[in-house]
Amino acid sequence: MDVSVKFLGGAGTVTGSRYLLDLGDFEFLVDCGLFQGRKELRRRNWDKFPMPPKDMEAIVLTHAHMDHIGCLPKLVKDGFRGPIYCTTATAELAKILLLDSGKLQEEEAEYAKKKGYSSHENPEPLYTVEDAEAVFPLLVPKDFKKPFSIHPSVEVTYYHAGHILGAAIVKIVIKGDKQTKKLVFSGDLGRYHDPILYPPTLIPEADVVWIESTYGDRISTPIKPEEELARAINDVFDRDGLVIIPAFAVGRTQLVMYFLYQLVKKGKIPNVPIYLDSPMAINVSTLYKDFHQDHQLIGVLDDNDQHPFQHSQLHYFRKQEQSRTLNELKGKAIIISASGMATGGRVLHHLFHHLPNEKNGVVFVGYQAEGTRGRRLVDGEPEVRIYGQEVPVKAKIYSVEGLSAHADQNELMEWAEGFGEKPKLAFIVHGEESSAGVLAHKLKDELGWNTIIPNYLESFMLFEEI
Repeated sequence: MDVSVKFLGGAGTVTGSRYLLDLGDFEFLVDCGLFQGRKELRRRNWDKFPMPPKDMEAIVLTHAHMDHIGCLPKLVKDGFRGPIYCTTATAELAKILLLDSGKLQEEEAEYAKKKGYSSHENPEPLYTVEDAEAVFPLLVPKDFKKPFSIHPSVEVTYYHAGHILGAAIVKIVIKGDKQTKKLVFSGDLGRYHDPILYPPTLIPEADVVWIESTYGDRISTPIKPEEELARAINDVFDRDGLVIIPAFAVGRTQLVMYFLYQLVKKGKIPNVPIYLDSPMAINVSTLYKDFHQDHQLIGVLDDNDQHPFQHSQLHYFRKQEQSRTLNELKGKAIIISASGMATGGRVLHHLFHHLPNEKNGVVFVGYQAEGTRGRRLVDGEPEVRIYGQEVPVKAKIYSVEGLSAHADQNELMEWAEGFGEKPKLAFIVHGEESSAGVLAHKLKDELGWNTIIPNYLESFMLFEEI
């Protein structure tokens, strides 16, 4: 049996994770993500799949972020009918996120058609809500730490990765006629001291490793992220301004709500109204109660605590009419709304109305990919385009990197050091050129790893005649 891999995404970029493994008589995909960010990257979402999707036999997901699952509806629309394996929490999160993505894509296509700012005469969505729903019957939920077979020669096991609820490191054992080989995909690794999620699991052995490098060139500041968040909020409140926090609906929003609750409880920020204006984030927050075994939130709360996701100053806004009332909001309050990179969603309405006010502040709490609106704001551009209009950026922009759900360089190295023997090969993926390059060199120099930074659509033979 020969085993090869083709990099259909997650190579040279942080988004679009897709790795096609070919065992000759069995081809399957690890992750099926959406490309985000620069226009040339987003165009790849429309590219024809390199093989007929109906001929591919399975998909194994690491977690439910859109850059890892967002292309599933298109693949199913184009003919894929195989099982899609994932953890139980990922299955429920995927339903929420894919429905939202289909709805957003329909709305954006319609809006572009109405306003005439698309280069296409009749702009179409990449996929629809109906296409997203077609994915659900194919989802096959699996538990952590319990091996399962996806083929007579292929066994898969999920381990906790941190990062978001349900996120997994994937170990794949391939049994050939002569040898057994182990592949390990890090997925996206979380922080080792996350107050809600379990730390990434150390895997003792692998022949080939795929390791993410989102923050491969960065070491988080030693300052506690909640203190950095408090400073930004108090700075805005000193101007009697409004705080907008663009937050990813899965993971980051829940971490932000936890920290805001703790900061108010300790008297480090004023007890002001907090508006969670994201139906998807609200739905995700309820899953933390359903999947309590996948996180440690209850264990870190005192007996007298209220629940961080349900207290008197936290207001859940599901309806658009409620959301619109926040456009006129002034003074000390906090709006948390998706999307985290300000690429879409309700947060755009809030930015459109509140960016021109110099009293206000926008606090980014996660990674901002190259080419996104969030990245342009963090980089200090004086104007950003929203709904086809140039909006002046008068509000102060803050970036709290300590709240990132991604492991920093030290934590990535800590995970890598967990392997008892160095792998024969390590692919550095899911990172921009600079971060991937720095991590590749560090792994090679300090641990002696044989590292490769793959290019988009590049293929490699992993094993011959095993």
